[in-house]
Amino acid sequence: MLKTRYTLAYVALMTLVVVASNFLVQFPLNATIAGINLADILTWGAFSYPIAFLITDLTNRQFGPQAARKVVFAGFVVGVALSFFSSVPRIAIASGSAYLGGQLLDIAVFNRLRRQTWWRAPLIGSLIGSALDTVMFFSLSFAALFVFLGPNEPFALEIAPILGVLSTEAPRWISWALGDFVVKMLVGLIMLLPYGALMNVLRPMQPVAAR
Repeated sequence: MLKTRYTLAYVALMTLVVVASNFLVQFPLNATIAGINLADILTWGAFSYPIAFLITDLTNRQFGPQAARKVVFAGFVVGVALSFFSSVPRIAIASGSAYLGGQLLDIAVFNRLRRQTWWRAPLIGSLIGSALDTVMFFSLSFAALFVFLGPNEPFALEIAPILGVLSTEAPRWISWALGDFVVKMLVGLIMLLPYGALMNVLRPMQPVAAR
């Protein structure tokens, strides 16, 4: 009964993060740093989405990978449904696929490292999961290779300096992906603070075998 209540709480939190991220991704970060217009490479959704990895890791720590996957799949259903209502099908497919791939990879890595130093499993799991999430989302959304999923966004394919400052040029979506991943890494580091603070509160309910 206690496990069910906690799992439902994690599902509710994951749903909230997915809903918030789908909403916040519509708003560019209107700021300029070192001559870089952040609105060209970042949205507010990049800051809220990494919290999903914290929720997944806390579920995994407390109840193991099976419960964590249930929470992830619940978020997947909500995320895909919202994306189809709020964006074009190609973006919805990319968003759902990237979320599912990144979160499931995070669970696998976390479980492999769960008996090592306390910070290693959540940090490495979230960073590797974020990397896969970023590559999948931006590639499926904008790369010409996946045009069969839907038409390309012309603005995303415009050639521009990477991150707006480097001499090397690439399609604009490459800069979006790099900027997104940098923020995910930074937020992933920050998420170690609440994870560490909650370790003694949300103790594992039973020994979990790595698998």
